[in-house]
Amino acid sequence: MTITRFAPSPTGELHLGHAHSALFAFAEAQGARGRFLLRIEDIDRTRCRPEFTQAIRADLSWLGLDWEEPVRIQSEHFEDYRAALDRIDAMGLLYPCFCTRKDIAREVEGAGNAPHGPDGPLYPGHCRLLSQAERTARRESGQSFALRLDMAEAVRRAGPLVWHDRDQGEQIARPELFGDVVLARKDIPASYHLAVTVDDALQGVTLVTRGQDLFEATHVHRLLQSLLGLAVPDYRHHRLLTDESGRRYAKRDRSLTLKALREAGRTPHEVRALAGFGGK
Repeated sequence: MTITRFAPSPTGELHLGHAHSALFAFAEAQGARGRFLLRIEDIDRTRCRPEFTQAIRADLSWLGLDWEEPVRIQSEHFEDYRAALDRIDAMGLLYPCFCTRKDIAREVEGAGNAPHGPDGPLYPGHCRLLSQAERTARRESGQSFALRLDMAEAVRRAGPLVWHDRDQGEQIARPELFGDVVLARKDIPASYHLAVTVDDALQGVTLVTRGQDLFEATHVHRLLQSLLGLAVPDYRHHRLLTDESGRRYAKRDRSLTLKALREAGRTPHEVRALAGFGGK
């Protein structure tokens, strides 16, 4: 059975780009007589707000979408992410990184022609070289840190990996493109990469639909699936909705939020058409 999901973060109101993504996942499930899930990715408690979670539900219902209850709320499942993190740590694949963004920028600048990945310059790996004694001393002193994945060793352990995109075919996983990614922080038990991988597996998602901007992230998620022994779903990455100037829709485009369009008198059918799903 095909199981898809729409997983927004409640940091603002949904816009037309969100509508396209939700309708895309919903249509994939409907076309296969499958299941459509809603997940609220509110793991960043400093930016997420409960009122936006309620607004998400209202907007999706107004569009004519329905989903299974209960909705998975990430902030209610921190223990799931800690358990996954502990498993990776037990493999000796995590290390604490005490570098601030300024520290990293300084290291990258000092390195000259530093290698870049999909998210920008790769972390130079300074803290990977710290001794265990220094790591322990810094953590016990209360210094803030992130937990990074030792990418080279993780890739070596996992061996060759592939994943399947329904539009672009079989892909060779290349997680090393991202370098030593952050999997958690001192005050947040999971990064996007870890949380979404764990959630998709626990919810039994068989087809991950998301924007083309997240295509490369799948390389990291495939590695985490291998390390954690999780099932591997299919993927389908949809086009990104843009305005007339070619700029991606964002939460700053308040005139194009679903709430604003609704208040301007637009019907659900009209908004579905604006989002690329006319007649559906």
